[in-house]
Amino acid sequence: MDDSFRKMTEQRERETLSPFAALSENTRGRERPIDYCPIRTDFIRDRDRILHCKSFRRLKHKTQVFLSPIGDHYRTRLTHTLEVSQIARTISRALRLNEDLTEAIALGHDLGHTPFGHAGESVLNDLVPGGFEHNVQSLRVVEKLENDGRGLNLTFEVRDGILNHTSRGKPATLEGAVVSLADRIAYINHDIDDAIRAGIFSEADLPESCRQSIGSSHGERINNLILDVLRESSEKPFVRMSGGMWAQFNKLRDFLFENLYHNKTAKAEEGKAEGVIRALFYHYLDHIDDIPAEFLANLPADGFERVVADHIACMTDRYAIDDYKRLFVPKDWM
Repeated sequence: MDDSFRKMTEQRERETLSPFAALSENTRGRERPIDYCPIRTDFIRDRDRILHCKSFRRLKHKTQVFLSPIGDHYRTRLTHTLEVSQIARTISRALRLNEDLTEAIALGHDLGHTPFGHAGESVLNDLVPGGFEHNVQSLRVVEKLENDGRGLNLTFEVRDGILNHTSRGKPATLEGAVVSLADRIAYINHDIDDAIRAGIFSEADLPESCRQSIGSSHGERINNLILDVLRESSEKPFVRMSGGMWAQFNKLRDFLFENLYHNKTAKAEEGKAEGVIRALFYHYLDHIDDIPAEFLANLPADGFERVVADHIACMTDRYAIDDYKRLFVPKDWM
């Protein structure tokens, strides 16, 4: 077996990456052994497994912030994921961290998101005993639900990064920390862009101190935030923003919560979306045998509510709407 290509990549990692980077040859491994690949490292294989899975493809039809927006340029969960990946790779490359691990975590971090964005997540969190969090569900997707119930069998480092990408998480690798920060940088900036496109507010409405310190355009803000992270984290055993930039970043985030995430115009349809999720949940709870077999296999271990939540969380927006119509709307009315 000619494994010179893989060995060349692993050697390059040893010679060029930061001492704080995660080397692919030092992975803590998978839950189940797999055949050796002579070309790709373990982190590259994880990236490929995520990229080619069904859950990743479904992200293109899942809401980011705006439900069924009129226009082709609003973000979806898939375009958000790609923006997170690009920002995270930029940071990792500059800090000499493992770009392959970073990309794998970034591409997989939102695989467990529900239809209708955080509105769907909130409903399932209320209905499922033990709660429902999209990061935990993303881990469940790659460990248990994908590949007809066999999961993707990813390395520990990728699974850890997926689970811990939220603000409360504590990733075991700096690459995971990069994705967590890139996720916030991406959604704050693209949500501003989408809100301006929707006419909810204008660039001039953003807090003046944020415009001065972070930037007054989409590209300027991303560039300045990344530069701040690099200056603060270069050759350090951590990844973070400087204290001053972090304060302004959170001020900008607070502005979005007040003027976008809780805005009546942006969220006008969320009540309907929540009603769809709730109705589907109770229907499948009463008709459990209508759920596909790969989900039902988890009934003994996880119980009815969790299995119903798995089924619904895997739906796209349009699948959930079509399923709701099929179940609850008379045919003649459609």
